[in-house]
Amino acid sequence: MATRRPLITLTSDFGSADHFVGAMKGVILSICPGAQIVDITHELRPYEIAEAAFTFGEAWRWFPKGTIHVAIVDPGVGSARRPIVAEAAGHLFVAPDNGILTSALAQPKAKAREVTKKSYFLRTVSTTFHGRDVFAPLAAHLAAGVRPAIMGDLVADALRLRIDKPGQTSKRQWTGTILKIDRFGNVITNFKLSEFPWIATNRFVLTVGFEQVSVLAGHYAECEYGELYAIAGSSGYIEIVLRESSAARKLGVAAGAPVDLMGWAREDR
Repeated sequence: MATRRPLITLTSDFGSADHFVGAMKGVILSICPGAQIVDITHELRPYEIAEAAFTFGEAWRWFPKGTIHVAIVDPGVGSARRPIVAEAAGHLFVAPDNGILTSALAQPKAKAREVTKKSYFLRTVSTTFHGRDVFAPLAAHLAAGVRPAIMGDLVADALRLRIDKPGQTSKRQWTGTILKIDRFGNVITNFKLSEFPWIATNRFVLTVGFEQVSVLAGHYAECEYGELYAIAGSSGYIEIVLRESSAARKLGVAAGAPVDLMGWAREDR
């Protein structure tokens, strides 16, 4: 059986109009010419670490074990924040220690190391582009066979974001938040259908912005044009959608805005 080429994914807020992503790929291939590079996305909203952590968390787990993931949304670049290498669920992760790896670090037996061996960085490290000078070379050296343990010592305090679950505010009411607006304008809330299964069979009202949504659709084609619906998205979270249009634009909301749920579970009757 042929040996699989080392696989490296890249996720960032760098966009595609500048040289940033190309420079990172050049560094990786200079150190590990056999690497296979896959772009998850470079269109994350700039500086929005929590939203990036959610997006990255929904993608990395679908790659084969042994994949090396580079995740960068780094408003603290050049500061004292640490570069880390993490190991979780059979994957390797390279990122700034700012919470972007929250989903990986939540896995059983996950561990993280602060990278202190600067010999695995580029010789000259800028204060504004650690994606090229720090994280890309780290990933390439891992792909070339360097073990994470050689790069630095384990740390127990790698930053994890507290991804809030909806809080119950009364017997029949919960307050949650918007995790992300996807490119179609769907509003992804932090209400998981698995945690609120009665939404599928009982009366409920989701209040988002100045609008209320009280119908759960099974798929987009069930939705009437111009009407807001709730739907269980592919990640398991309840989304507010507007068929073939932007629910977020109609609602005038963005990630971080509150979402209220009023419901009448079967046991309340």
